Amino acid sequence: MGLFDKQFESGGFIITKVDDILNWARLSSLWPIGFGLACCAIEMMATMASNYDLDRFGVFPRPSPRQSDIMLVAGTVTFKMADRVRRLYEQMPEPRYVISMGSCANCGGPYWEHGYHVVKGVDRVIPVDVYVPGCPPRPEALIGGILKLQDKIRNESLMVPKALVD
Repeated sequence: MGLFDKQFESGGFIITKVDDILNWARLSSLWPIGFGLACCAIEMMATMASNYDLDRFGVFPRPSPRQSDIMLVAGTVTFKMADRVRRLYEQMPEPRYVISMGSCANCGGPYWEHGYHVVKGVDRVIPVDVYVPGCPPRPEALIGGILKLQDKIRNESLMVPKALVD
């Protein structure tokens, strides 16, 4: 007999919405594709290492966009790389989310003003759900961004398409 068997024998009930169960399952198994372009990628890799243990949040990095539901854009996005970012984003299954990590990915950083080759923020290429500030942001900041994304997923309704909500 399991834990729930004893609870149901005593006449107790568990009542919830289907949206809550599905959102809990989705936010407890986030699979990001890491797209490290510059120094922020080192901090992203440090966050995925054993010191910070993102597995406890259900975050497991994947090498393929077709297996991922989050894109972590870490670093400077150039115009040449923007096409690749867009292509990988389009290969991801729905629902898909984007975390922009670092000031270069968020707004072009110190390079966009004097460089003709830097995109002024990855949000000009793909839609961004969570911005993580810093240059480069610490692993704790990325963990905070992942927790913000989990809160966003927790409050979504699966009955209304994402395009109609935005």
